[in-house]
Amino acid sequence: MMNEFRYSCKSAHQTLQWINEIIHFLTPYSSLINAHVVNFFKDRLWENVDAEWIECLRRESVQNLLLIPSGAVQDQWPTSLKEFILKIRSMVFCQEQADINMALPGLQTISLNTVLAQGMNVKKKHEVEILSAVTNTVANSIRADAILDVGAGQGYLAQVLAFQYQHPVIAIDACSHHGRVTDARAERIKKYYTSQMIKSESGMRSLNVPKTITCRVLSIDTLKTLVETSLIGDDVEQSMLKVENQEDQGKLHWLSDANKKPSIVLAGLHACGDLSVTMLKTFVECKDVKAVVSLGCCYNLLSEEMIKDGESQFGFPMSHAVRSIGLSLGKSARDLACQSAERWRSLDMHAGIHNFELHAFRAAFQMVLSKYYPEIVMSTPSIGRKGKALRRRHQRRSAESQLHLKGSTCHMRHNFPSVVPSESETDGILGSMSEIQTLPGEIPSNERAGCEVIKSDDKLSHFENFCQSGLSHLGIKHSQDINLQGIWKEAEPFADLVGPYWSLRAALGPLLETLIILDRLLFLQEQGSALEACLLPIFDPKISPRNVAIIAKKIDKDLRSSCC
Repeated sequence: MMNEFRYSCKSAHQTLQWINEIIHFLTPYSSLINAHVVNFFKDRLWENVDAEWIECLRRESVQNLLLIPSGAVQDQWPTSLKEFILKIRSMVFCQEQADINMALPGLQTISLNTVLAQGMNVKKKHEVEILSAVTNTVANSIRADAILDVGAGQGYLAQVLAFQYQHPVIAIDACSHHGRVTDARAERIKKYYTSQMIKSESGMRSLNVPKTITCRVLSIDTLKTLVETSLIGDDVEQSMLKVENQEDQGKLHWLSDANKKPSIVLAGLHACGDLSVTMLKTFVECKDVKAVVSLGCCYNLLSEEMIKDGESQFGFPMSHAVRSIGLSLGKSARDLACQSAERWRSLDMHAGIHNFELHAFRAAFQMVLSKYYPEIVMSTPSIGRKGKALRRRHQRRSAESQLHLKGSTCHMRHNFPSVVPSESETDGILGSMSEIQTLPGEIPSNERAGCEVIKSDDKLSHFENFCQSGLSHLGIKHSQDINLQGIWKEAEPFADLVGPYWSLRAALGPLLETLIILDRLLFLQEQGSALEACLLPIFDPKISPRNVAIIAKKIDKDLRSSCC
């Protein structure tokens, strides 16, 4: 609650003040932020952190370590450590789900029927139900001609906006397979709604079917072109369809109003990396785009001005003010911004231990490569997601073994959910830790802390399997000359420091995400009074951690209303 009173982003000045304070706070911790955790043992990274903090957290329970990214502190901690965590918590944008009905007057969330919800998991259904209602409200407020679903994936959002809310929609995605899936799914849904319309006695009704466009949006110009395309009626790519009566039920016609002033909404449900940035820039630069509703993700894929070598388009920073500071986050910081405090908090003791152990395995494997294959380390190859696969095997074995332990004081649920990506899910580059940085989602937390997960001897065996798998992926035949036992013996005394170290780093993740989304908001606020913009947490963060929507509209004197 502290940040609600101290920090505000209602104006460009206030937003910049908030950003400046975050930057000032983060500067002394650059070594922690930019660390390559694969080098944890090799470079003795724990020595770069306050020794009192490390020794204190070394004795802390796993459950309490997992709460650190959420801003939880313990009474017995050093004062400086408590101040560090609490200061972060005070500066992080509050991601508690907003009362969107109050924020957006007139909004009504409609539960998806089984036809529209087909294929959606709980997370996707939650996101699509809410975002479609928000986008519908925004579209109605500007009397939109069409909505462009940018980074549409399999078209879930586009189809709900089209069939349920009756908006002309274009679904844009770079993957042609997604386009085919969207079209096939839309065809099935269309048959259902067409039959419903024929049975009804309401007479003439319109039926919208989203168009799909396969296009990799790499620039503002590309998205502008797609916006212009959406304003042109097309008998081949029909978007708006109408059943006139039962006798004429098979005749579907394009509807267009050439006299109406163009008005487009851009919507994006977790459009990856620079795609969310491109949406915001297109909104500002394209006169026909009157509103945008954007939820970003995959900050690790953002480009930066430093990386782009002088090109005018980059993902961070967006705002003129932050650009003038000369701030650059770097890959490690952008990876860290993907960490979710809610996901950490949802882990149970067993899952937390497994993840910390896998970080230790990966860091010890880096010692193997550095000692025996230094040329491989220099070329930064990918070893794939070995940690993810290994953790799943551990979970399956643990679950299976628990089925035979009737009456045990420790019960392990065997229906483990799929993992939720937290960082660079898209690569497996040595140095990024992406192979093992995914954390499970909603795992029950009722296991007792006294239950041992992997015994010491087993850890060596698991480490050897991890290394052999990694070497095999790199095309390296395992040699008896490689002393894996010696490497693990060197690393193991410090393996229990991985959890404290990673928890402290993860605590900075939500603050880095706050910096990124505030920069995006400031970019819009810098455009002056021609538009209004706000940040609104629209999803339950326990279900969907990337839950902050940027909602912006261009001011129309005839349609003036509060953005949110």
